[in-house]
Amino acid sequence: MVDDDATLAEVVIGYLERAGHRIRHVSNGADALAQVQVMPPDLMLLDLMLPGVDGIEVCRRVRAEHPDLRVLMLTALGEAEDRIAGLEVGADDYVTKPFSPRELVLRVDALLRRGGLSADSGQPLVAGLVTLDPLARRASRDGRELVLTNRELDLLAFLMAHPGQAFSRADLMRQVWGWTFGDQSTVTVHVRRLREKVEADPRNPTLIQTVWGIGYRLERA
Repeated sequence: MVDDDATLAEVVIGYLERAGHRIRHVSNGADALAQVQVMPPDLMLLDLMLPGVDGIEVCRRVRAEHPDLRVLMLTALGEAEDRIAGLEVGADDYVTKPFSPRELVLRVDALLRRGGLSADSGQPLVAGLVTLDPLARRASRDGRELVLTNRELDLLAFLMAHPGQAFSRADLMRQVWGWTFGDQSTVTVHVRRLREKVEADPRNPTLIQTVWGIGYRLERA
């Protein structure tokens, strides 16, 4: 947990430990980056507003070296642009302060669960030039491995497992994020980031298509 509010950190740590998690706390971005290098965690609770290196920069640097690390952004800012900024640099999800500690535990548990497609799902999936191996949790385009975050991989896996089917953002939030409510812009940003990695021309996508008035659909070819 990276947050300079010691009181909040104490409360959150208590709830997470009672839920069976082990958690370390640092109060600034520089220490967070150092800790990740020494002992990468499974998940980072990252406050957006930090002294020195802010949460956006921490997330950007962490994502560059640890694409598998799950990042849950904590923010007290109310503007949608500020929340989306965290998603744009690779945060998997966010929670706006003030929040319920119980809700935060549920979000952490959902984020740590593998969504999209289980490792027992069998044969690799193919859509156009993109291949995804659910056992290895790896994806490639035209033979070149894609650098995807866990959530991006989950989203791609789910869509590839259901080619030709249209899903709303609410459907994808429930199926991939494991969450039945929340800001659906999280899905929108993740689709945009995923298109940047799997499409030849992200501005004119042919694989992950927008179904106007509904949501998104993956075309097999």
